[in-house]
Amino acid sequence: MNKRVKSALVWAFVTVMLAIMYVPILILIIYSFTDAKALGVWNGFSFELYANLFTDAEIMGALGNSLILAAVSAFLATVLGTAAAVGIYYMKAKRKAVAGFVANITMENAEIVTGVAFMMFFLAVNIGYGWGALIVAHTMITVPYVILSVTPKLSQLNPNLYEAGLDLGASPIGSMFRVVIPQLIPGMISGFIMAFTLSLDDFIVSKFINGGVETIPIYLYNALAKRGADPTLRALSSVLFIAVLTVLIALNIVSAKRRKAEVK
Repeated sequence: MNKRVKSALVWAFVTVMLAIMYVPILILIIYSFTDAKALGVWNGFSFELYANLFTDAEIMGALGNSLILAAVSAFLATVLGTAAAVGIYYMKAKRKAVAGFVANITMENAEIVTGVAFMMFFLAVNIGYGWGALIVAHTMITVPYVILSVTPKLSQLNPNLYEAGLDLGASPIGSMFRVVIPQLIPGMISGFIMAFTLSLDDFIVSKFINGGVETIPIYLYNALAKRGADPTLRALSSVLFIAVLTVLIALNIVSAKRRKAEVK
């Protein structure tokens, strides 16, 4: 098989996979601009679904809850995950392997098991379900992703950078915050966005411990169970997808510019 045929097959495979992933989303976005109740029926171009979306107090309340929960838990996960990544990086080889394995358990574990575990834990320690439980759980399940984002940046640093800061007169904490942490900001931003997105998307863990706090995934589940496929959900899904896509594109552009600046 020559290179041209092999390259064509590779591109065909990639194209088919991307089409399977994104064509349904594209169809959803297209039909969010018509007021037809059934997906696949076109009643003409209309912003009615978006008007209904932004005037629906229940949806806006759930969206607000999701954004607050995602922002708070992602911030905490970024702080804890960065500290954990730095600590793990400076451990000896055996301890580093053990700590890395433990840190990845919640990421590799079945989410249903994690949800039940959190439910039983908060019940055992007599902590009520609701905002507190959600913030703690979302922080813990997103910390490993922050560690995963920050660790490669640590690997790229000069291993003597921290000691150099100490030699120049900085305190251990000062050397960490003035010398090491600024170099990790791109990884921290990536980790924050990943944690934010995962928190915004989480349903299973939230369902067990929400205590009446309705987030967007829980609202969607309840709406589909009670009323079926409400056409307004097409507009909501489109807005969420475009928002996340915009943030990811912006992040990639900033990262690319930073890499070019470092090369120069």
